[in-house]
Amino acid sequence: MASNFKVQTRQLGKNGPVVPRLGLGCVPLGGGAYGLAASDEDRLAFLSEAYKLGARFWDVADEYADAEDVIGKWITANPEKREDVVIGTKFGIVSDPVHRRAFATDSSPEYCRKAIEKSLSRLAVSYVDIYYIHRVDKVTPIEKTMEALVELKNQGKIKHIGISECSASTLRRAHAIHPITCVQVEYSLICKAIETPEVPILETARELGIAMVAYGPLGSGLLSGSIQKREDITKPGDLRAMIPALRDENFDSNMAIVGKISDLAKRKGATTGQFALAWLLAQGDDIFPIPGTSSARRLKENFESMSISVSPEEDQILRDLAGGIVGQRVQELLGHAFADSVPL
Repeated sequence: MASNFKVQTRQLGKNGPVVPRLGLGCVPLGGGAYGLAASDEDRLAFLSEAYKLGARFWDVADEYADAEDVIGKWITANPEKREDVVIGTKFGIVSDPVHRRAFATDSSPEYCRKAIEKSLSRLAVSYVDIYYIHRVDKVTPIEKTMEALVELKNQGKIKHIGISECSASTLRRAHAIHPITCVQVEYSLICKAIETPEVPILETARELGIAMVAYGPLGSGLLSGSIQKREDITKPGDLRAMIPALRDENFDSNMAIVGKISDLAKRKGATTGQFALAWLLAQGDDIFPIPGTSSARRLKENFESMSISVSPEEDQILRDLAGGIVGQRVQELLGHAFADSVPL
């Protein structure tokens, strides 16, 4: 395992903030997806460790359980550190208050204005650095949503605008109203849809100077090295057993491929997760992976991937191996993959 590393930073898009190449995904901070949440004391201590390490690009959303509230408690306890942390949050997913797995999308201007006020309150901040449209709904033209976001920016409530899981054409339409700083998409060694001609969002973002924030960079843990058997993903609060790549019918064959990737990683003195993240970082300086964790040890391990190089030969070997992974994307199952906004 790499033992020394320097936190690499890059500008996010053409006019965005300078952030670490790796962000901190905060789904695990809230709990309920990868397991139960830790205590407030432990989660606040974790955020302090993240800050100390240099992990100061935090990605959260109003739907990540109480993750916004925990960050708000940390900010309240450390107000002098607020300016050092780039916080991105999101709106547009509305979950059922009783059944959390059921949710709808709402990217209307009205909901946007309500959602930002709730997020600002929960985060205990006067502004957020990046405000994302989490999902594009099926009734609101993207231009109308963008107009509301521009209002919020002019009011000083948000600094930059992002969008998540949209089509290339929707990204162009949004960017025509106001520059988009970054687009958040699933991108990993085992999910490379954005590289294909059918989903030209990576090509479009690069043409427009928009950064790519890669969620799911470790395939929901499949590439992390933390999953060895099905029981590792069936604990209370862990929903990953429903992910197609981790279902019973695909688990053994996919894990066999991950085992081969792990063998390659060991030869480099890296963990499986580090090698997978290093591969993603090698795809371009405009790629910013946001692996999620609530473990200081795992966070340090992730950040050490910035010191690992991936040769063109290794890139091809990894691509060939990962091409055998089977299982549909969760967003495809939900019908939210690369959403097209309705016409204006």
